[in-house]
Amino acid sequence: MPTYDYECDACGHTMELFQNITEDPINKCPECKKKKLRRLFGTGAAIMFKGSGFYETDYRSESYKKGAAADKKASSDSSEKSKSSTKSSGQSSGKSESGTKKPDK
Repeated sequence: MPTYDYECDACGHTMELFQNITEDPINKCPECKKKKLRRLFGTGAAIMFKGSGFYETDYRSESYKKGAAADKKASSDSSEKSKSSTKSSGQSSGKSESGTKKPDK
């Protein structure tokens, strides 16, 4: 539910009111009790729907989808490399990274 700004033309009282969109604007001032209260035009807040099922997330351009897939692949590749490097440096199994046995010297 949005918040609306009101101002009384009689006494100058201003207030914000949390109202349902379908409700009619009030016109009686709570301060002076005169019917001079009017709803002001506000900047309004943008409504942002997030998650799947909304236009912004479901119908992205092909270039955006390709870029997002490339970013995801690059981040997963770098995390896999860091995991494998910590495993191979921490173990001394006598095998090289390629899986073949090192020759004994």
